[in-house]
Amino acid sequence: MFKDIRDYQILFLSLFLILGIGTRDWTLRPELILIAIATCLVTQSIFSSVTTKEANINLRSPLITALGLSLLLRADHWTTMVLAATTAIGSKFVFQTGDKHFFNPANFGIISALALTPDAWVSPGQWGEEWWYCLLFVGTGGMILNRVGRWDTTAAFLGAYSLLEAVRNIWLGWTWDVYLHRLMSGSLLLFALFMVTDPRSIPNAPIGRIIWAVSIAIITFILRNYFYLSTAVFWALFALAPLTILIDTLWFAPRFSWLQEKNP
Repeated sequence: MFKDIRDYQILFLSLFLILGIGTRDWTLRPELILIAIATCLVTQSIFSSVTTKEANINLRSPLITALGLSLLLRADHWTTMVLAATTAIGSKFVFQTGDKHFFNPANFGIISALALTPDAWVSPGQWGEEWWYCLLFVGTGGMILNRVGRWDTTAAFLGAYSLLEAVRNIWLGWTWDVYLHRLMSGSLLLFALFMVTDPRSIPNAPIGRIIWAVSIAIITFILRNYFYLSTAVFWALFALAPLTILIDTLWFAPRFSWLQEKNP
């Protein structure tokens, strides 16, 4: 139906937002969603006009970022959401190597809000552990990953992380229901399917993406289990994002283009 796969991302993320509010009873303020969307769109337009790098401003990308922020980030004040949205979009234009940005915009906005304000937080367990949420995320995320060719990144991240958790579970002598409890997280799947796979900011070469994703899984495991950081996945992605520059230098591959969705 849609020619651009990003239209499906917008549709799915919007569905998740409506579903979360309707079935999970999130304490999510509608005005903050509108603020996030408006701020991302305006910031994208301003930066694109000033840098003149884009002849035609495509608003799909900032809309996806705004929906991602709305799904994951919570704040008490509207100024915090403005900060998150502005830094998210701004990071694409400020932190570049060549013509590629290496920070995931939504992740950068989340970290900015967490680090610079006292009222921002992320609720990793907001989706609960219902199995049908997992099926929904895997099904929709799988469709997008099949189109953009980034299944390897998700598989490497989830495979490495689940293996580390399994080894720890066995070492501590815990039952396997504890293991499943730690993995059956809607937020973890959303991260693995929609954030860590952003084709415009992750390494270009398949081998580079696998090394990068496994590294994020290891850092996430350490931060979560030894530093008890509930937002470990977001800090891990933020910390290792600059590694993309080195990986793209070591293993050269064409940069992803939305006009060629099957580009490896």
